[in-house]
Amino acid sequence: MGAKGRTLRIVRQRTDTEDRPSCHGKGRKMAEKPSTKHVSYEDAGVDTAEGLRAVDAIKAAVATTNRPEVIGGLGGFGSCFSAAALKDMEEPILVSGTDGVGTKLAIAQLLDRHETVGEDLVAMCVDDIVPMGAEPLFFLDYVAIGKLRAEHVAKIVGGIAEGCRKSGCALVGGEMAEHPGVMAEDDYDLAGFVVGVVDRPKMIGPELVREGDVILGLPSSGVHSNGYSLVRKVAIEGRTVEELETPLDELGGESVADAVMRPTTIYAGGLLAALRAGAPIHAMAHITGGGITENLDRAMPEGLDALVYRGGEDGPAWRVPPVISYLVREAGLTLEEAYRTFNMGVGMAVICAPEDEATVRSALEEQGFAPFTVGRVVAGTPGEKGKVVYDDER
Repeated sequence: MGAKGRTLRIVRQRTDTEDRPSCHGKGRKMAEKPSTKHVSYEDAGVDTAEGLRAVDAIKAAVATTNRPEVIGGLGGFGSCFSAAALKDMEEPILVSGTDGVGTKLAIAQLLDRHETVGEDLVAMCVDDIVPMGAEPLFFLDYVAIGKLRAEHVAKIVGGIAEGCRKSGCALVGGEMAEHPGVMAEDDYDLAGFVVGVVDRPKMIGPELVREGDVILGLPSSGVHSNGYSLVRKVAIEGRTVEELETPLDELGGESVADAVMRPTTIYAGGLLAALRAGAPIHAMAHITGGGITENLDRAMPEGLDALVYRGGEDGPAWRVPPVISYLVREAGLTLEEAYRTFNMGVGMAVICAPEDEATVRSALEEQGFAPFTVGRVVAGTPGEKGKVVYDDER
């Protein structure tokens, strides 16, 4: 099962003095006797020594993410984080999130590129809680892998640590689970878990959004970590690694491999800095699976819609990354399908009052972002949840 030439052996115990009913056929009996064979945990496919080496390999990277609130280090049964600072808040609200990287990992495994998928993991989690104004405090990861190799895991967790540094949260712990016989040796999967906090009076969200508000976009780095089942189908399957690593003119001289493996942009740190500086932001929407159509509406209150300036055949007013345009063409997607699948160049949407637009833009630019206009908030159907509508469909 799974690994090169490996087989799964079932060792049965038998006794010569007793026959026992079988669990299977009617009236069948299975004779058993004690086995004299010794089978260690390593023989079963789990190398605990390599697990210890893996922990040693990631300690330095994990330490670089420490915050003053972190108590202790790796090796305990649980991770400790002081909540003393929360006492200064009027009403501290804990906000948690969990996510994974999805089938982008299959491409990482094909290309043997594992250094940045950890950043993807952190981005998908921390940028899901910042739309409420929450600061990510600490992060935990779960790495399930067919065959544990310390150097391999160090690359993955090194990327997770980099993501935590970028977002300002501490990597306080995690789990490395070796699954021989369940996963192929080179297969692995990732899950992440983040806990953050926001003072209730400073929470942002749909309840602050008003008709006439401006919707700004923050550029995505590319596909980020969504839509990869389609990416694999139209851009990866049937191609050799050499073909995938060949530069293409339609990608601006970049290869498909480089374009689809570019890490997800992490917005949390810069957005929180802008909020602390007083940027009057009403709400945000992290544009992930489901694209603009199925994420921007989550920032809309009842009775208000998000009008997006898609522009029809001329395209939107903002830049769509070449890799996304390439994938849309390769898949033959309609505009409706494209905007329901990919982020289309908008990684995060930020909503503010029109009179505050200049202030918000300036605060975002100070954090290194390049905001652009995506649309505005318009009247929707009274009593109904807000939705996304496009200017070329009105």
